Parts: sequence; C-alpha cells; structure tokens
Amino acid sequence: MSGNHSSSVISARVRHVEALLEQRGLLEGGEIDRRIDEFAAGGTPANGARVVARAWIDPGFAERLLTDANAALPELGLSMSGGLQEQRLKVVANSAEEHNVVVCTLCSCYPIALLGPSPGWYKSEAYRSRVVRDPRGVLAEFGVELPAATRISVWDASAESRYMVLPRRPEGTGSLSEEELAGLVTRKGLIGTALV
Repeated sequence: MSGNHSSSVISARVRHVEALLEQRGLLEGGEIDRRIDEFAAGGTPANGARVVARAWIDPGFAERLLTDANAALPELGLSMSGGLQEQRLKVVANSAEEHNVVVCTLCSCYPIALLGPSPGWYKSEAYRSRVVRDPRGVLAEFGVELPAATRISVWDASAESRYMVLPRRPEGTGSLSEEELAGLVTRKGLIGTALV
C-alpha cells in the first residue's frame, strides 16, 4: 500500500468513527477539531523557555519540576492537559556529567504545549532511528560537541509520557532577568539537540 493511499484509508476510518460518536451523542459536532485547535493554540517553545528560566533562578521550582513536572507547571499557568487525557511530563536536567536528548522512536510524541509543533527533523525516520544508535554522532551534526566523558541519555517519548530537557544555565548569565534568560532557550535546547 502506498503512503498516500494508506493515510487516506486511515483518514476515512477516523472520520467514520468520529461520525458514529457524534450520532450516539458521545461527541458534539466538531468537538475533536476544537479540542485539537485549543491544545495547539497555546503550544509554543516560549512556554518551555519560561519553565527553564524559572528553574534556573528558583532552585525550589527546579527541584519540584524534576520531581513532578506535572505538579510544578501550574505554578507558571501551564499544564500538560489537552486532548482527552493529561500526558505525563518528565523533565531531565543536563549536567557536566550527563547530556539528555529526547526522541519518539515510534512516531513523533512530543510536549506540544511546551515546545510548540514538532520540527520536521524530529519526525524524520533518520533522526528517530539514528539518535538511539549513535546519539553522539547525531548531536555532532547539530553542532553539539560533548566531552568524551559526558554520558548521553536518550529518552524515548510515548503516547502517555513526554520529556523535556532542562539545559545547563550558560556561564556569565548571573545578572540576566528571568525574561532575558528565557530568551536564551531554544526549542532544540529543550529537546537536547542544542546546549541552550
């Protein structure tokens, strides 16, 4: 089956199931589209950057974030709810000894609310398969050269669990405000394919 034919068959099945749910009164007309739109509307890498900046300036928040990210996010007016169920978020912190990188080997599971829509390379089969086998090589292609002694941990997202990297705070940023710190953080840094 070609990719286009396969996706059109799946789309038709999804539309059929949606119509049945609407007919039986389990969904209002257009409810799925509205929920997807609501979920995606607030998703931006600026949200993840705000989380990181707060963690950099507030050690208590950083500890809560690393212990239970879902419980810490509401402190900034954010959450991982959206769609039909809340997704579990685990935040993993980079250190001098360990660098973290996120992937979804099955598809492209990703914390949209905190990072915005996933970049094309994150969804690509090349990234999804290679970062697991050769994370150091893939990171080098992104321009991230790590000392040989730095351990690289690869976190595989799933439909239920999402991951976000807490990058190391750059040296010389002690005088920056929380807003200025957030401006340093990139989506690639939140995935682990950049240092910040």
